[in-house]
Amino acid sequence: MSSNNIIFSEQLLPCGKTMQNRLVKVAMYEHLSSILGGPPNDFHYALYSAWSEHDWGMIITGNVQVSQEHLSLGRDIVVPKVLTTQTIQPFQKLAKIIHGNPPSHTLAILQLNHSGRQSSNVLGGRLPFVSPLGPSAIRFGRLKRKEGIFSDIFHRLLFQTPKAMSSAEIDDVVSDFVRGASLALQSGFDGIQLHVAHGYLLAQFLSPKSNTRTDEYSYDSLLLLNRIVKAIREVVTEDFILGIKFNASDYSLLEEGGAKAAQEERALAHLRQVVWWQTVDFIEISGGDYENPEFMVSPSSIVSRKNSRQAFFAQFSSKLMKELSPMSSSNERPPLILLTGGLCTPAHLYTALTADYAHLLGIGRASVLCPNLPTVLQSRQTAENDLSSDLTPFKPEPDLSLSFTERRPWRWIWMYVPKVTLIGAGVGMAWYAVMIRRLAEERIRRVDDRKDSKIEVREPFEPDYSIGGLGAVLRMWVWIGAPELRQTHFTSHVAVYTTLMILCLGG
Repeated sequence: MSSNNIIFSEQLLPCGKTMQNRLVKVAMYEHLSSILGGPPNDFHYALYSAWSEHDWGMIITGNVQVSQEHLSLGRDIVVPKVLTTQTIQPFQKLAKIIHGNPPSHTLAILQLNHSGRQSSNVLGGRLPFVSPLGPSAIRFGRLKRKEGIFSDIFHRLLFQTPKAMSSAEIDDVVSDFVRGASLALQSGFDGIQLHVAHGYLLAQFLSPKSNTRTDEYSYDSLLLLNRIVKAIREVVTEDFILGIKFNASDYSLLEEGGAKAAQEERALAHLRQVVWWQTVDFIEISGGDYENPEFMVSPSSIVSRKNSRQAFFAQFSSKLMKELSPMSSSNERPPLILLTGGLCTPAHLYTALTADYAHLLGIGRASVLCPNLPTVLQSRQTAENDLSSDLTPFKPEPDLSLSFTERRPWRWIWMYVPKVTLIGAGVGMAWYAVMIRRLAEERIRRVDDRKDSKIEVREPFEPDYSIGGLGAVLRMWVWIGAPELRQTHFTSHVAVYTTLMILCLGG
C-alpha cells in the first residue's frame, strides 16, 4: 500500500462509526474563552472552521471543563451546569462547524476534563486561596523544591493544597462527566474523549504523586474511570464514540529514578483493563504533567532515539498494539491506538503506521502551523514523490530560546531568575496559544472581507515567527480583543481582569 493510501485509508471504530482517514487533530490549550470560562464563542467557531475545510479524519476540541470551579488557567470552555436549549446552542454550532459546510465525514469529538489540584488560584474559578478538589491533600509542585525557593514560592502562590475528595464529591464528579457526555450527544458531536493525562484529576487518581488513598480509589485502582465510562455508556447511543487520553509516563514511584520497566508494566496493566471493558473506542497515548511538563515541550521525530520522551511513547504504543493484535484477528474489535507527538513530516506519519506504532496519527501543534495538512499531504503525493521518504517538515517550529534568553533587554533578567520548569515549558504553550488566536482572528477578518467583496479567498495561514517567547507570554495574557472586553461595560471588565491577574500573580 502506498504511503498516501495507508494514511488516507478508512478506519472502523468499535462503536461502528468510520473515520475517513487516520489524521486526527488532537486537543490543545486554546485560551479563547472569557477570563473565567464560558461556552464556545466566535473565536472558537472561526478556529475550527480553519480545520473543518480540510477533511481531517477526526477533530478533537481543546479540553472542556466539567466543573466551573476547576478551570486550568482561565479561558476554558465549560460544560453548562444545566443543559437547556439555550445553553446547548453554542455547542451545537461548534459541532456543526467541525462537521463542515457542506457536511463532510470528519468526526467531531468533545474532550472532557476536570483539572483537580492543577486548577490554578483565582483563574481556576474559585475565590482566592480556596482549595480545589483532589484525590489526596497533596499540593501540586511539592516535588519541585529542588528548583529553589523561587520555584517553591511560585507554585505556592499559583496552586493551593487540594481538599481530599469525599465519596459524595467523587459521585458529583462522575455526574459532571456524564452531563458533559450528554451535552456532546445533544449538541451533535460524534463522541467524547476523557482526559486521563497531563496531571488532571482523572490522571491524579492513578498517580502515587497525587494519590495516597487507601480506600477503593487508591492509585492502583481504575474504579473512578470505570464508573465514569459505565455511566456515560448508559446515557448515550450505541454508535457514540468514547475515547481516552491516557498518561503513559506518570507511573513511577514518588521517588525519582523508579524502575522504568515497572512503570511501563503498570501502565500496560491498566490499559489491559480498559481494553477488557470493551466500551472504549480509541486510546490516545500521551504523558507528562505540570510538574514534569513533557507535553508542553516541542517534540522531535518519533524516529529519533535521541528523544527519550517520544521514544518512550512510541515503544509503549507499539507494545500495546502487539497485545491488541490477537484481538484484531478475531471477532473482537479492540480500541484503536492514537499516537501523538513528533509527527512533523510525511515520512514520520508513514513510519508510525507501517512500524505498528499506532492505528491513528495525532497532530497537535503541526495542525496550528499547517491547518490544511490533509490537503497538503494529498497535494505532495505524486508519481515522483513518495511520502514514505519525504522528510520535509510541514512547517518549521519556532525557535524560542534565542528570543527569550539572549535578546536584550531581558537577557540580564533571565540570567538571575531561577529557571522554573513550568515557566520554561509554558513559553512554548504560550506561543502556540497566540498562533491559535491569530488563526481565529484571521478567519474572522476573512469572513468580514468576504462580506464586503463577495469574493472568497483561501490563502494558507502563515505563523508569525518574529514573535519570541517573552512576546508570546505577554500577548497570551494581555488580550485586548478578549471576549469579555468586546462586550458592554468595558471599563468594569478591565478592572476585574486586572484584579484577577494581580491576585493570580501574588501581587
